[in-house]
This record gives sequence, C-alpha cells and structure tokens, in this order.
Amino acid sequence: MSSSSGSFPSDDHPATRSPHAHLTSLGWSDRWAAHLDANSPGEPARVLRHDRSAVLVGTETAVKQFPLRRSLPAIAVGDWLLVDGEKIVELLPRHSLLQRRDPSTGGSQPIAANVDLVGIVCGLDRPVAPGRIQRFTTLAWDAGAAPLVILSKADLVESTTDVEDELFRHDPGVDVIAVSSHGSTGLTSLLERFTDRTVVLVGESGAGKSTMLNALAGGTLGATGGVRQGDNKGRHTTTSRQLFQLAGNCCLIDTPGVREVGIHTDLGTVDEGFDDIAELSANCRFHDCGHETEPGCAVRAAVADGTLDDERMQSWEQLRREAAYSEIRNDKAARHRADRKLGRIIRDAQKNKRP
Repeated sequence: MSSSSGSFPSDDHPATRSPHAHLTSLGWSDRWAAHLDANSPGEPARVLRHDRSAVLVGTETAVKQFPLRRSLPAIAVGDWLLVDGEKIVELLPRHSLLQRRDPSTGGSQPIAANVDLVGIVCGLDRPVAPGRIQRFTTLAWDAGAAPLVILSKADLVESTTDVEDELFRHDPGVDVIAVSSHGSTGLTSLLERFTDRTVVLVGESGAGKSTMLNALAGGTLGATGGVRQGDNKGRHTTTSRQLFQLAGNCCLIDTPGVREVGIHTDLGTVDEGFDDIAELSANCRFHDCGHETEPGCAVRAAVADGTLDDERMQSWEQLRREAAYSEIRNDKAARHRADRKLGRIIRDAQKNKRP
C-alpha cells in the first residue's frame, strides 16, 4: 500500500483532464464542484492540517500554508476552501462536521469536517469502555457520518468475541471490526471500507491510531509512541489533526488522543442512537412519559424484566442530560429561561431560610 500524501501527478493530457482532477485523491467530487461557477474567486483547496494560527492546504498543484484571520469562520481539517494568492477567500459549505464539547469553554470544538466515516479506535491492551464508545457514536451521527468501532491490537488477545458481545449489549446497532497493525489482521478489510471516503480516527492516547495509519499506508506517516506501564495510557505522539492520502482515494484524518468526550448535540440526535428505547416508548401509557416514575411506563418495565439493559438506559439518560445542556448553551432564549428558573429557585430557598 502506498501513500500519495503531499504529491501531485503531472498533467500529461490537459485536454482530456476534467476540472480539478488532481484534487480527486483529496476527496474532490461533483458535490464540491456544484458550489463553483465561472465567477468563483480563487482555486479550491482542502485543509490538511490546522496549526492554530495557520492551516496547511492542498491545492491543484501544491501544498501551501495560509494564515488564519479573525474574520474567517472556524476552519477544521477536511474543510474545502477557495484560496487566492496568499489569502483564504471562502469556506465552501460542509456536508458534515464532527465536533465535541470544548472541555475549557463548554462550547463547540470542531474535530474534522466533511468526513464520511468516524473510526472509533479502542486498544485491546486495556478495558474497552462501552459508554465512551457510545459517546463517540452519538457525535458521529450528529456530524452526519457513520461510526465504525475499530478494535486495535487484536494480536494481544485470543479472541475479540467477548468484547464485541459486550459492545452489542450496550449498543445493538454498533458496527465493529478487529484489526492488528503488526500482524496485518483486518487491515485489507479496513482499507476496503475506507476506499473513496474521508475517514477520521478518534480515541484515547495509545489506542493505536497512528500505528494503524502507518500500517495502512505501508510507511511512516504519523508519529507513534509507547504506553505507560501499569495503566496502558498513551503519550500524545500526535499533536495536531492532519489529513493523509492513502490508496483507493482514501483521505484519513489522524487526531490527538482525547481524555474527555463531551457531547455537543441535540436531544433528537441522542434519541436516534437509541431507537430501541424510542420503540418501547410508543407503548407507554402517556405519550409524554418521562420514563421515570410514571405508571404504565413501557421503558421502565423493559428494564425491570431485562428486555432493556439497565446500563444502556442509564447511558441514554446521561447523554440526554448533556444534550439538553448543550441546547440551552446554544439557544439564548432557552438559556435565559433556565437562568430565570434558577433565579427563582435561589430566591425561594433564601425566603425559606428567613426566620
């Protein structure tokens, strides 16, 4: 397998070449061409790496760096831009955006744009956390991309059956594949899934994202490192998000490991990931059942008789709470109502304390 990252083919037959054909390996297609016309300023370019104050982009003929200006909207790796000379002119409309809640500000933190598949990498040298995976799958659906759980380091275990069964118990619809970057197990199948797609790899440090990238590319593209003895936690060898070109017109975005997977989505997206609970809800006595203490709640009855896993129910409740908080943060009117409600609670509490 070979990588074409940073290289562009020569134009031997310009008369037969379609417009922007050299960008095909970067994911260019009719989807993006539809946004251009004869008067569109500049040339198209895809963001390959984000360096805080500047971005590295791939154009029809070269790889260039452009400084970021405050007047520009937030740009993420995977975005398509129009660039002219030494400046970024325009951000083309996205078809997807993977983002999480910023642990510092509580707002939105873009991870990657225009992705088709979110590869959730989980190393089998440590316990697999279904709740963490469920958070990533929720973010993937919210982005408009499909989630794929990748169990890496499969050579370290005799079988992945128990882990897969546990994941299916928590999330019946999850798509899982086991791979070994050192033994090449599953790599051919994985690359087939990645063909003609933009894929972003996410997961905690030391899960094997960069090692997998190198194995798929057949060479060293991403920096790799070991893990700490005792807890198998990784060191942050990947320090920035970066897009690499692989065989089969695959654009693979490697990302630094994340410790916290904060939800930045809405209630509807959370519910879409728990369609089994939605089906049970249709049988509740009350159409607006909150699935707490209401009589005739089909969801609670399913938990009681073991039809619905209790941990899955708890995950749904927790993700809905976080999504509701996210909606309030992004809706000024809702935030104002919440602040007023909190103010009334505080005032009532103060009144009750008075002699």
